[in-house]
Parts: sequence; C-alpha cells; structure tokens
Amino acid sequence: MKVLTLRMAELVKQLPRRHQFLLTGVVAATLTLVLLPSEPATASLNTSDPKVADKQLILGERLDVPLHAKAAENAPVVELKPALDDVEAAATVAVEEPVEPAVQWSGYEVKSGDSLARIFKVMGFSPQQLYRLTQDKQANKYLLKIHPGDTLRFAKDADGELVQLAYQISPIDTLIVSQTDTGYVSEIATKEVQIQEAFAYAEIESSFWNAGINAGLTDNQIMGIAAIFGWDIDFALDLRKGDEFSVIYEKEYVDGEFAGYGKVLAAEFVNQGKKFQAILHSNGEYYAADGKAMRKSFLRSPVKFTYISSNFNPRRLHPVTGKVRPHNGIDYAASTGTPVMSSGSGKVIASAYNNLNGHYVFVQHGERYVTKYLHLSKRLVSKGDRVKQGQLIGRVGATGRVTGAHLHYEFLVDGVHRNPRTVELPQAESLTAQEMPEFNKLAEQRLAMLVEQKRVLLAMN
Repeated sequence: MKVLTLRMAELVKQLPRRHQFLLTGVVAATLTLVLLPSEPATASLNTSDPKVADKQLILGERLDVPLHAKAAENAPVVELKPALDDVEAAATVAVEEPVEPAVQWSGYEVKSGDSLARIFKVMGFSPQQLYRLTQDKQANKYLLKIHPGDTLRFAKDADGELVQLAYQISPIDTLIVSQTDTGYVSEIATKEVQIQEAFAYAEIESSFWNAGINAGLTDNQIMGIAAIFGWDIDFALDLRKGDEFSVIYEKEYVDGEFAGYGKVLAAEFVNQGKKFQAILHSNGEYYAADGKAMRKSFLRSPVKFTYISSNFNPRRLHPVTGKVRPHNGIDYAASTGTPVMSSGSGKVIASAYNNLNGHYVFVQHGERYVTKYLHLSKRLVSKGDRVKQGQLIGRVGATGRVTGAHLHYEFLVDGVHRNPRTVELPQAESLTAQEMPEFNKLAEQRLAMLVEQKRVLLAMN
C-alpha cells in the first residue's frame, strides 16, 4: 500500500500545475460531503394526546403510544406522515385500540365431597345466584348429577354477575345455562356425530359374559344383546358351550375422536342349534327377519346372569323332606339381595309371608297367566299394585322351607303349571303389511352384512 501511495504522488507531480490544483479541489469537496453530519429523518405524530403530539418520530427509535382500555366510537387512527418532498418514501402505520372482553371465563373441576353451594362459593358467586340458576328445571336436573372429575365453566361480567354456565354432560352434549332478562334459561348443545358400523363375533366357551368381553364388547353392550334375545333365551339356563353370536353396532365419533357406542343394528344368536335373528327397525323396536316382534309379553327369566340349581321337574325329591314332590317351577340360585323382576306386566294379586314360601309375590297377567316368586328376602310391591315388565318387585332370599338362597319361579297358564323354559309366549304386535317392504329391504342388507363379516373374520382366523 505504501509503494502504491508513493507512485500516485509521483504521478501527480508530473501533471501540469493547473491540473494539480483542480484534482486537489475535487478530493477536498468529496471528503466534505462524506464527513458532513446529516439531519435525522423525522415524521410528525398526529394524535390527540398533547404529551406526544409534538414529539418527533426518529427512524429506529421506539415510541410508546398510550392505549386506552376501551375503544370509543370513531377512535382516532395514529398515522406517520413524512413530508411528500422528502427523499424517504411516505409510510402509514395504523394502531387499533384493543377491546376489553365483555365476560371472563374460568373453570372448576369437581372434587369428591363437592356440592353446588360450595362450588359457587369458591367461584365467588352468591347463594342467590345459585338459587336463581337452579330455578331452571333442566339445569337443576343435570347439575345435581355432577361427579368428581367433571368440569364446570363459568362466565362472569365486570360486575361479577354470572352470565353463563357450561357443563359437558357427555362428549356429545353440553348443558348451557344463560342469563336473560327473565332469569336463567338452559339448553343442550349437541355436537354433530359421525357414525361408523362395527362388527363383533364370539363363540361361548365358559359363559356369555366372558365371550362378550373377549369379543371387545362393553358391559352395556353385553346386557343389551341379552335384552334383545331375553324373550326367547333364558341366559341363566339355556346357554351351552359352542353357542355363538354376532352383532353389528354403531361407533360414534365427534370431531374425529371416538365418543362412545350407539345402538345395536342387527344381531344373531345360535343357541343349542336354533338360530335367532333381530333387526332394529326405524321405529326403535327389534323384529325377527319375518317381521315378528322380538318383544314378548313375558321374559324367559326374572333374574339376570345367574345359574339354575333346579329345573322344572314334577317328579323331583324334595331337598328337605326327601319325598317325591312336584317341582312346578325353576329355582334360580343367586346370592341374597339379587334383584327379581316381574317377567310381565300385570297386577299384584298376593304379597305376603308364610312358613312354606317365605316372602312371596304373585302377579296376574290378563285372564290366562299368573307368575309366582317365592323365598324372597324383601318384597317391594303390595297387593293391588300395577307392575310393568322388568320392574323390580323383590330380592332373592332364603325365607321359608329352603336349604339356601334362591328364587323359586312358577308360570301358570289357565291355572296349570307350565315350564317357563318352553312355554309358548304371546308376542307383541308385529309389523303391518304396509311396513314390511321397508323392513324387508333393511333386514336383507343387515343380515347379509352379518354373514359376510362373520365369513371374513373366520377366514382370517
């Protein structure tokens, strides 16, 4: 660099004197322009705030502009307006004032021992607010059913008044209680549900319950299948190893997430070689493939999922006396306290106690049928009461002349004892001729699906 500078100096000396003066002037002017300090670029701030109205905005410098909590109507827009004749390009920056939320939401997770009164107190609401809210019958109904782990969400206004409450009843339904001019009003908000059909098949090895669990069914689904076929099959007596069943049911999804199980759409049960089929019709009832109602006037069994210690046997030896005495009924061996249902709708014609039968209940069903329930630990109906099919009428016990806890069940037709397992039961009303075309189309589709899904599943295994 030093050598280059010396050579440049020698070249300048060789120039004519007039050219040397000219070159020196150009260099001096250039240095002056480079080193001369410039004025900072500024823009005026157009705002109604006198504290910042006259302040200059310097590029690269942050200016704090006061923002108000609530926006007023026609709120001014702050703009940066450089002079149009400046070399900098004109720029506009708009700053909108934020709006304070009208309500504030907060949540509460229900704990063991919580009550609505305690929850409202913790959340800062008065007993009067709770009282007004629970005047809505639907809101009161669902809020009384809250359980530990549930979440309640509250919205309060600036004055601390409760304006809305939300309680998720299920993944699908949410209770919304809103404040109105006339008090609190509730509604059920229901999300859109997507339905997918699923299939399950099982062969009974030890019990129907275990087979259902192994097939991936829930407790409620297993009980539901038993209810569908409960008029034709006594699940406490009739099942055998090798029996099988298959079912098509609904799976529900909300927002792409699994939300639960829906209805059983079709089912088939093969019991001791006899096939029973049921298809759900649009009226919500189940029918056999020929349109006959699955529902009968009587259930085959007045108890659920127990075992039978003694069948109908007119030549049986009595376990206490050892003598031949007709056993005109069925004994359901079950623990004391097991619920006993009325197998059909009717009128209670006897509810009493004696040394032989213990606590007992007799029910008259129309003119031809009577059912009897003996050795109960407790009677839950009185003489003259009207009962419905499946209604709880007592509990299993060991009262009277017995050797252990069980229910003795009898079925009489026109005053004659009949075997509850095999007696022909009157059916509910079947589908009409006008309803059959729609049902036939549905039944054909559902049953074909059962057959195909079963074939595929067995082929895979």
